[in-house]
Amino acid sequence: QVQLAESGGGLVQAGGSLRLACAASGVTSLFGVMGWYRQAPGKQRELVASIISYGRPDYADSVKGRFTISRVNAKNTVYLQMNSLKPEDTAVYYCNARSVGMNYWGKGTLVTVSS
Repeated sequence: QVQLAESGGGLVQAGGSLRLACAASGVTSLFGVMGWYRQAPGKQRELVASIISYGRPDYADSVKGRFTISRVNAKNTVYLQMNSLKPEDTAVYYCNARSVGMNYWGKGTLVTVSS
């Protein structure tokens, strides 16, 4: 059974930093794409950043220059380094991992940025 375990959320002041991690277990193959989505209260889930197995990352315009996504293929793990956090970054952050015929989600980790 494939599971995505997220960690690293929490409460931080505006301007601060957090690092999220997501480790996939129960899978032997490499996911083609791993990424992070977020959902703020009353809003739809949106893509924050994604990275393919051996390619460059993509970011939402709202986080470019502040967030960095990376992955360790050997561990099927993806990270999200979040710097210069803003109150509008407050949301539940979800890890996503997918390949052809597979699409998995983590349970989410809450990030709260206070002003």
